[in-house]
Amino acid sequence: MEFHKNILQIDAAKVTGDLTELIRKQIRQDLKREGAVVGISGGIDSTVVAALCARALGPDKVLGVIMPETDSSPDSQKLAENLARHLGIEFVVENITGALDGFKCYQRRDEAIKEVFPDFKPEYKTKITIGSNPLEGAALNYFKVTMEKPGGEEKSKRLPLKQYLQVVAASNFKQRTRMSTLYYHAERLNRAVAGTGNKDEHELGFFVKYGDGGADLKPIAHLFKMQVFQLAEYLQVPENIRKRIPTTDTYSAEVTQTDFFFGVNFDILDPVWWALEHDIPAAKVARELNLTEDQVERIYRDIQQKKRNTAYLRLHPLEIE
Repeated sequence: MEFHKNILQIDAAKVTGDLTELIRKQIRQDLKREGAVVGISGGIDSTVVAALCARALGPDKVLGVIMPETDSSPDSQKLAENLARHLGIEFVVENITGALDGFKCYQRRDEAIKEVFPDFKPEYKTKITIGSNPLEGAALNYFKVTMEKPGGEEKSKRLPLKQYLQVVAASNFKQRTRMSTLYYHAERLNRAVAGTGNKDEHELGFFVKYGDGGADLKPIAHLFKMQVFQLAEYLQVPENIRKRIPTTDTYSAEVTQTDFFFGVNFDILDPVWWALEHDIPAAKVARELNLTEDQVERIYRDIQQKKRNTAYLRLHPLEIE
């Protein structure tokens, strides 16, 4: 089978047409709703979904919900507001910090970090990053926590499993609070919640179950991240969003999605993943992408491991038959 570095190139005009028709059908006929609600963050995925919904339903039938909190980058809200104006859709800003305080989100997270860094203070910034990169060596999936003091000094340590689980569980209040907020607006307007996760996030498990994974429809869950960027260019979304490096926007210290979870940039990850799905030999992929065969094999294994380890996230609730 043919393989080359541009194997994920799509006909963006056709894909856009197909998706807008499908969104219209799913919302109006299948879900019997009058419009869409989209959580917009200033990121590429939510931008594309909002743009597709506006095309499919008309801007007046799309509500953008911006949900900042204490740790969010101020740029996220600014970009999201500008996007809404660009698309001509209505938007609301719902600051979820109070709800997160009520859940003790920050307190529970900081308790776990303080067990790793006893000198940690609430005013310090923190982030979590994955401790391995398949391009550099055998993938051993562990996480590091970095503490950043106001003066810029950083300290990093391996994050033990117990503390890692507590930090993630506490941080996941953010996505689940956003999901609840989206459904409030969807229900009051008789609209559907449009999910914003792409294939990389959905199939590798970079989402929170019943958080950002909770939606009535998922228009781009079958598209690789690199294909979402192609749609964004075709849809003529603002350039500052298209050129923004994808981040988690979850931790107080900024961290990219690559450093936090994926380990490899999307321009490498996505074509290698396509090759894995189509049984392309690692040697052929390595030649086309200027990698070593070992690097490709390690990425293959990392993708397979992530899919296995996060399979439970994609399961529907188990029932007794």
